[in-house]
Amino acid sequence: MAFAAALIAFRLAGLLAARYRSSGRPELLAWAAGLAAYAVAAAAIAWGEAAGWDGRAFRVYYAAGALLTAPLLGAGSLLLAGRRRAAPIALIYVGLAVGISLAVPVHGAFAARHGIPAAQDHLAFLPARLLAILANALGTLAVVAIALRSLRRRPLANGLIIAGIAAAATGSGLAGLGAAGSAIGIAVGAVLLYAGFVAPAHIPASFRLKIAAR
Repeated sequence: MAFAAALIAFRLAGLLAARYRSSGRPELLAWAAGLAAYAVAAAAIAWGEAAGWDGRAFRVYYAAGALLTAPLLGAGSLLLAGRRRAAPIALIYVGLAVGISLAVPVHGAFAARHGIPAAQDHLAFLPARLLAILANALGTLAVVAIALRSLRRRPLANGLIIAGIAAAATGSGLAGLGAAGSAIGIAVGAVLLYAGFVAPAHIPASFRLKIAAR
């Protein structure tokens, strides 16, 4: 399940990157990076479940899933709203997050069982866990706030984005039931987020006419 979620998220990140190359819209690049980090997190879950969790698999999972995904998605939403300063801030943050994920000690033994290890069992609160809490809160807040602010103008697209965030949060909440819960959340969340990112801002006039004719 986690491997399938990784393939789906990687594919959708590639499609967003292709749209960025053709349009040059910076928010597409940030969103592509966010979905790519999401895919790496799913791949790390598959690695840990297949080969047994250790410091390497857990470090990759935490860096991509806990430190990078939500902030990059939030940066994309800020760029969509015209906040161009979000791009250099996001670059600085990515460097900081990657540096912390590489340098922070991972302690404790990993149990020989399935399921994503709890961060509090292997990481100190400072700096990695505190940074993850703040980054996820701010990134999610940016995505949801901007989606709600323009919901009347882009009801379909922003509704899908909010649903994708909810699916991702639900998957995280199901992590205690096994890696499959998180993997399902990643897959569903990635599909909904991608659909929201690429959905047209307005319903095409031809489609509205068909609805009216019925």
